[in-house]
Amino acid sequence: MPRSLAEQTDDELGGPRSVLTRQKRDHVELDRLIASAATTTGSARSAVLNDLCRLVFPHAFAEEAVLWPALRRRLADGEQLTLEVEKEHQAINELFTSLEKLDVDSPEHHRLFDEIVRLLREDVRDEEDVLLPRLQQACTREDLIRLRAYWQAVRSTAPTRPHPVVARRPPGNALSALPLTVLDRSRDLLDAAARTEGRWSAPARRTSGLLAAVAGAVEHLPPLTRGERKATRTSGDWRTSGD
Repeated sequence: MPRSLAEQTDDELGGPRSVLTRQKRDHVELDRLIASAATTTGSARSAVLNDLCRLVFPHAFAEEAVLWPALRRRLADGEQLTLEVEKEHQAINELFTSLEKLDVDSPEHHRLFDEIVRLLREDVRDEEDVLLPRLQQACTREDLIRLRAYWQAVRSTAPTRPHPVVARRPPGNALSALPLTVLDRSRDLLDAAARTEGRWSAPARRTSGLLAAVAGAVEHLPPLTRGERKATRTSGDWRTSGD
């Protein structure tokens, strides 16, 4: 049976330039941010949650655009393996979308966040114990380094917010990258300004809300919902169309 990434050194994972090493590093940072969110309130908690989104969603986007297609190409059971983790990603997107509408210190916010944390930890275990060790078996060290270069390029330019309507697979996710990345990363800057409670706080908050509405309209464009398997969808009625 393949060994979990959690039990392997960086060298065993293919060295510092391997995509597996980079994935594991993101998972460590995820634990740090989750712990930080548990000890903060108010604007400090909002800032931590923003950092968490800027980690979680580009990371997942790069997996769906780079790693999971590689698994499907290389493994006979790659389709089923990636479908399960795509379901987890979809549920996390839906919960984060609901979380954004709540007061950051409310009991309901904390309840939903606890559920998100449970799913994130389940997702990490599935990836480190099952999917990524299988990818490791199917790739050479050089393959893992090449995948890391592509993965990093996508991760660095990916959307940073939840978008439950967008497909978890090509072509929808690829088509969504440019417009949603610009909107999301603009909102990240505006939300940081809003948390300062200075002169530009209120205008920044209003502008971020307008961009959120634009992003909501963009992600419903039919081409952005194409490619995903119906089984990925949860009970939430997030889409108006798709395959």
